[in-house]
Amino acid sequence: MKALEQFYLAQEEPNRSIFLALRDCILSLDAEVSEEWKYKLPFFYYKGKMFCYLWKDKKTNKPYIGIVRGEAVVHPLLIQGNRKRMKIFPVNPNEDIPVKIIKEILIQVQSIYK
Repeated sequence: MKALEQFYLAQEEPNRSIFLALRDCILSLDAEVSEEWKYKLPFFYYKGKMFCYLWKDKKTNKPYIGIVRGEAVVHPLLIQGNRKRMKIFPVNPNEDIPVKIIKEILIQVQSIYK
């Protein structure tokens, strides 16, 4: 089994389901979005360039989408924190995934690469 597949299977519920749903959401955005295992986490590329990644907060264990070019994206739900380039979009595992908002953010990020 590949490390990428192991990542998803190793997650406890509800994070496993959240990560798999986020994966599908990201990959369905565009045919040129691809997934790779990089930095020991699922990383997504758009046209061969780093796009976003999936991870979870160390303290709360809540999943999030990390936006690589986050500094160039303006959205009230993105959190910069102490990061210089990246911003994150936290996902509450106890609520429905806000697919529409995620797609809006990812389309903004996608426009940076066009």
